[in-house]
Amino acid sequence: MFEQLTQLVQQYGNEAVVKNTAIPNEQNQAVLDEAGSSIFSGLKDMAASGNFGDLAGMLSGKTPIDMNNPVVAALSEKVTGNLGSKFGLSNEDAGGVASGLIPQILSGLVNKAQDPNQPGFNINELIEGISGGNSSGLMEAVSKYGGQFGLDQDGDGQVGMSDAIAAVTKKSGGIGGLFGKLFGK
Repeated sequence: MFEQLTQLVQQYGNEAVVKNTAIPNEQNQAVLDEAGSSIFSGLKDMAASGNFGDLAGMLSGKTPIDMNNPVVAALSEKVTGNLGSKFGLSNEDAGGVASGLIPQILSGLVNKAQDPNQPGFNINELIEGISGGNSSGLMEAVSKYGGQFGLDQDGDGQVGMSDAIAAVTKKSGGIGGLFGKLFGK
């Protein structure tokens, strides 16, 4: 997933970094690399700390991906701090880079992950990349937020293992269908 994120950073970095007069041209690539690394590590930190509600809202497209989104705000703070400390950028200049990159990158990431015609980009890989392969918290997120996404397969008001098994065994797409429902696909 880091490779896909890096591609999006390069794609959207022209305005926020390359054309930014506050960033010397010889530092453009290093700033883009740092922004991508900060975004990726920030997403992983959120997943590791159990911030599944905000992540699920963003990944499902249920919450706008703008500076009011808690995921975007947290990542912006991280990127701004890292760019300021590593490249000596003012808080205003580093914040401008963050606000110019993060919403576009996350929107692109979510759109590509939800598009079945994007080779190498899918919601399962995105979840796997963010969670670092540790899906222990995923079932907890499904239980907590799954009702909002129509995952209560047996209609008992709770989302649990029986719902996961029912979703996987139905002809509606197996585990991919389960993740698709969870993230609005």
